[in-house]
Amino acid sequence: MKISQFLKPASYILFSVLAGLAQAAAIYPIDKAAILAGSKFDVKIEFNSVVNQDEVVLELNGAPLNKIIPNKSDFIANENGKGSSILIRDVQLAKAGNYQIVARSPQERLQVNWDVYSSGPRRVKNVILFIGDGMTIANRTTARVLSKGMQEGKYQGRLAFDDMPNTAMIGTSGSDSLITDSANSMSAYTTGHKTAVNAMGVYVSRASDNFSHPKVETITELIKRNTKMSVGIVSDAELEDATPGAMVSHTRRRADKQYIADQLLASGAEVILGGGSAYFYPQSTKFSKRKDDKNLLESFKSQGYQIAFTKQGLISESDNKDTKKLFGVFHPDNMDGSLDRLYLKKNTVEEYPNQPDLTEMTQSALNVLSRNPNGFFLMVEAALIDKFNHPLDWERAAFDTIMLSNAVQIAKEFAKTHPDTLIIVTPDHTHSGSISGVVHDDKPGPLREKVGIYADAGFPNYPKADIQGYPNRIDVSKRIAFFYGSYPDHYETMHPKLDGTFVPAIKGEDGKYVANPKYVQQQEDAIHVGGNLPSHQDSGVHAADDAVLNASGPGSEKFKGFMDNTEVFKVMVESLGLGSK
Repeated sequence: MKISQFLKPASYILFSVLAGLAQAAAIYPIDKAAILAGSKFDVKIEFNSVVNQDEVVLELNGAPLNKIIPNKSDFIANENGKGSSILIRDVQLAKAGNYQIVARSPQERLQVNWDVYSSGPRRVKNVILFIGDGMTIANRTTARVLSKGMQEGKYQGRLAFDDMPNTAMIGTSGSDSLITDSANSMSAYTTGHKTAVNAMGVYVSRASDNFSHPKVETITELIKRNTKMSVGIVSDAELEDATPGAMVSHTRRRADKQYIADQLLASGAEVILGGGSAYFYPQSTKFSKRKDDKNLLESFKSQGYQIAFTKQGLISESDNKDTKKLFGVFHPDNMDGSLDRLYLKKNTVEEYPNQPDLTEMTQSALNVLSRNPNGFFLMVEAALIDKFNHPLDWERAAFDTIMLSNAVQIAKEFAKTHPDTLIIVTPDHTHSGSISGVVHDDKPGPLREKVGIYADAGFPNYPKADIQGYPNRIDVSKRIAFFYGSYPDHYETMHPKLDGTFVPAIKGEDGKYVANPKYVQQQEDAIHVGGNLPSHQDSGVHAADDAVLNASGPGSEKFKGFMDNTEVFKVMVESLGLGSK
């Protein structure tokens, strides 16, 4: 006798998961999914058993599903040996309301409920979405200390997003895990749907091919299909990385970077700026990471894009009033952070000395996109905040948080003359960092005794910041004591890493990660810290802590209290009227 005869559908799915099945019976989109009216999405039904197609009954709100959704359905008799599946591509539900879909076979009954919502009329002309990747509250605080200074406990200024009028706390978990990554957290912002770690623009099903999972439409696709607006994508990471990739892609694996590069070209986005040039050149090019002979640079040119490879070229092309489409790529990999580019000249700065700042990419994008009278959607990512938080390099993360603030200020200046602009600043997820005190070099004793706490902490003595908000020295005698809550084995030096990004752990002879001996060789009093993460992990990891979102402009009043990350998408599409008739 089958367990499904005793249990309700939701309980059966839960039982299947607890019983250790690789993939429980499911319907996608998942239960309680919120779906924009008129948006495109795939429906997939997965049974745990092998069934005959003529035995399956599919109903939508009590009526035969094919009477409401006429799209062709594909029946998979036994998908990867896990049971029968039904896939229906490019479904659209034009009318707002509650929808219940039921799938029945002789052995099983599955049911989900969806909330289909309309947007109402368009309220804004432009939306600018800033992503401080991995930016946690402590990154903001350290950036404010370094850039604004403090006297008698009061900051002498604010970051550009500190005084934005509307704030919300954002939950970032994915459909498969409490802890998210940038792919599925950004995908929630760009599609309004939850998905799993490493996935973007799809629900993760039992499909074995990365590109065969049920798709959901991205905001880029919605805009391009329904409006004459322009789209901009800006990042100081590889443009094929998770956050920019989620603007255009549908894949189970964020590592499909060649595909993501192809999708950036296919997206039609008018402005694309960032790193990752290795995926735009044919494999015959020395630094290319492609596995074919496509030259996407030539394809961008043939589609009318102006091309920039340096800071000077970017500014020149964006200032040209005839430029309507701009592609700029400034590094084969991730670009360098502001601390290295502007002051230390470490990492790859000597090899690539003409990389633009995030502020210059933001201004250039606004110059080009604002030439479209129909408005634009611009996504700007400060990606390296996350990429420095992972290796516990808080100073570099702080400098790039200052850089994000400077980029947001440019957007705020734009909004002064374009008040029909919604500006949103948010992390996609957080990290575990926190400020615990101030390190005083002149305190006697071993390194840990140099940490001042409470009244003994006092204040750090970083020099006054320059006009861009950066202090010109970070190796001062009284420094922020910043510690992460998740970490591999490492040596804590409590000093900035002036010779390059911190590498806390390296692989030992047994394949497990151990503290990098480089730092105890450089500094004899460095403290060995035993990791609190699995030994196969070489760096810190993301946190489930809520993300802090700030917003200004029309529609920003909808950001308040606690919100799910999928609701950020909802506010944006409602503001742009993307689900209105």
